[in-house]
Amino acid sequence: MMKKIIGAIGVLAISFFSSYAQDHGLEKWQKGIVSEQFVYEKADFPSCHSATLAETSPGELVYAFFGGTRERHPDVEIYVSKYKDGQWSHPKSAADGIDTDGTRYPTWNPVLFQIPDGDLLLFYKVGPKPSEWWGMLKRSKDGGETWSEAEKLPEGILGPIKNKPILLDNGNLIAPSSTEGNGWHIHFEVSPDLGKTWYKVGPIERGDDDMDAIQPSILDHGKGKLQILARTRNWALATAWSYDYGETWTPLEKSGLPNNNSGTDAVTMKNGQHVLVYNHVLPPPEHPKGKRTPLNVSVSKNGKDWDAVLILEDSPISQYSYPAVIQTQDGLLHFAYTWRREKMKHVVVNPKKWKKRKIKKGEWPKVKGYIQPEMEEYIPEEK
Repeated sequence: MMKKIIGAIGVLAISFFSSYAQDHGLEKWQKGIVSEQFVYEKADFPSCHSATLAETSPGELVYAFFGGTRERHPDVEIYVSKYKDGQWSHPKSAADGIDTDGTRYPTWNPVLFQIPDGDLLLFYKVGPKPSEWWGMLKRSKDGGETWSEAEKLPEGILGPIKNKPILLDNGNLIAPSSTEGNGWHIHFEVSPDLGKTWYKVGPIERGDDDMDAIQPSILDHGKGKLQILARTRNWALATAWSYDYGETWTPLEKSGLPNNNSGTDAVTMKNGQHVLVYNHVLPPPEHPKGKRTPLNVSVSKNGKDWDAVLILEDSPISQYSYPAVIQTQDGLLHFAYTWRREKMKHVVVNPKKWKKRKIKKGEWPKVKGYIQPEMEEYIPEEK
């Protein structure tokens, strides 16, 4: 099924060898890319953000994001699109922020998770701002065609805050989460019964560097050894480790990779290697929130030493951000992300075809012929 999907995507794929890409040598960083495609060309809303992807049990792709007038506007809803018959379906609203008393709030950060041979879960947040939002959940029994009534998650449980939960080999589903109310703090929400009940782990210690960290993603090193990578306001990605299936964690510390105070995502592939998608950007000393271009992909065997493999996007216009990454049954990688807050994008990659280059001292490798474009004046984005 997935091979048919990818073949169809390839027919409709956007050409990578545009004049801009050729002029700047971007193709030198795009080995392994199979196809790329916008989820839609026109939508019923002007602004969009925060991608999530899942492969359903029959091998179909489902994509979700939030869209509306602008981030934080009460009309922002969660939209879902499915890939079938050679194209993405027109995005349909799957959840809104209308409260029981009729008050309307914006929705935020959807996260999809497919229970093996079970429901497709849609986690999302509702509330006026991240420091005051609450967690919601919907379920689909037909691969995202229809959804259950919204369930409010238990008090103190927010669900995965941006990035997907993972199902551990001890049977626990662990969701990476965080809060922004009284400083930035990372915690985990664990379900022993695939989302029916939850308990909380953390928040974990902020470490010697007093890491302001949120939005972690989880890498699985096997036999209960887990790692997170997380967004920070400390000019570096944060990392921490667990050796007991996420029940306890080491304090946060700086990784060897930069962060521009923007969201990232990561996944452990079937071969045990770890893939990270992020903006490899070190902001200026006076402000931790930097530009959101380029959008990069790195790979590691141990979660500590990283090789540069891809630049998915790079242009003088910022906002290639808030990515998601999954590996499908056929071994291909699927990346989803915000494209300039105007559209949502999907890129398919064959990891057997990419070329690795060592990242040394946190610096993206230089490649002859590739010219990073000059950035337009940067205005920090929301969230």
